[in-house]
Amino acid sequence: MHIDHHGARDGVTGSCHQLYIDDTTSLLIDCGLFQGGEAGNGNSSERHSIDFDISSVRALIATHVHIDHVGRIPWLLAAGFDGPIICSQPSAKLLPLVLEDAFKLGISRDKALVERYLKQIESRIIALPYKQWFTLSDTPEHTVQIRLQRAGHILGSAYVEVDVSRPSTKESTKQSTRIVFSGDLGASHTPLLPAPKAPYKADILVLESTYGDRNHESRATRKHRLKAAIERALHNNGTVLIPAFSIGRTQELLYELEELLNGELPVILDSPLASKFTAAYRELKPFWDDEAHARLRQGRKPLAFDTLLTVDSHHEHLKMVHHLAQSGRPAIVIAGSGMCNAGRIVNYLKAMLGDERHDVLFVGYQAEGTPGRDIQQYGPQGGWVELDGERYTIRARVETIGGYSAHADQQGLVNFVKGMRHKPREIRLVHGDKGAKQALKEALQGVCSAGTKFYA
Repeated sequence: MHIDHHGARDGVTGSCHQLYIDDTTSLLIDCGLFQGGEAGNGNSSERHSIDFDISSVRALIATHVHIDHVGRIPWLLAAGFDGPIICSQPSAKLLPLVLEDAFKLGISRDKALVERYLKQIESRIIALPYKQWFTLSDTPEHTVQIRLQRAGHILGSAYVEVDVSRPSTKESTKQSTRIVFSGDLGASHTPLLPAPKAPYKADILVLESTYGDRNHESRATRKHRLKAAIERALHNNGTVLIPAFSIGRTQELLYELEELLNGELPVILDSPLASKFTAAYRELKPFWDDEAHARLRQGRKPLAFDTLLTVDSHHEHLKMVHHLAQSGRPAIVIAGSGMCNAGRIVNYLKAMLGDERHDVLFVGYQAEGTPGRDIQQYGPQGGWVELDGERYTIRARVETIGGYSAHADQQGLVNFVKGMRHKPREIRLVHGDKGAKQALKEALQGVCSAGTKFYA
């Protein structure tokens, strides 16, 4: 038994891990797109292709529906994968929305092709309830079971427990190995979602390390800073531009803004995809946490408040960009993509980066090689960024609120391991930059046994 990593080994995108049960049987955990500088020159399709042997893959398990975890599924199917796609019940509802968008952007917008592809996806999906074991394989050689547990990252996110049992030398007994794939773990105070709880045991742990070298601001601190940005917008008659991914971050922001704004400021959701996901989140209320349900009982509408405006057509989008850039009307705009490398946020940035009335507020990780990272790094110095081949001087205020990350910070990751009754004998750190992995490894050595092996 061994694990091959086909992505997110030396960076934070392209998550894809192949667990070999034996020479003829393997599982694939995630199959995501590479993004930013990790995508290669021109975001080339070569980086998306499946360049590893999939003949042994019996199932794909999707930890959650972010594109860097599921975006290579079209290429996986094209390579001949014909097994099931296993995910949580909320993810089963969200996954077709994500993959439809990925297919249109990366492969074809032909309506018949898109519909045929989506039918293929939907026929493959097996939606598992949280906390229940599911038998994938039961042969004389081995029994393979999986269980999904809440990961608290986005709605539907899960970490995966894989239990592999083999016949022992003693009659009628089996030797069992538990492998845990963390997927992306959420912060303990993520809005709408219960915090992840540590598994009982793991013999081998594949653990994300995105923020393995730092700790987030508290929820109270980040709300205070968000409120301060809103007050500045009101004072400056400017717009707060928030680049955000369509799923997860956007809904968390809307949840917090509903509480903070009291109807003072319009919130413009300028992303058809984010609007679709927000509607799906509303339909998936049974999976919200206790705090969110308490708000609903009070008659509040966390994801559908009165000052929330949605922009659908491209024509309406361009009109909104022009209106906010030229008028003195303060507003908050949430638009994709989260790393500013595509999507409608780019037009807002082109129109507003050069005006000091406006704010660019980053609430998520900006990967190396993305415009978002450049704005984050050079904006406070009065630098410039290249968007669609042109340079734009940055005069707008640039801020980062780390507390809104949907990823667990170093303390959260350490607590995940610390909470296990039986600690791993082997930990593989993935989905992180080199410095983050090293810092997390050092922090974990304090809670693991001296014999634990680390691979980073």
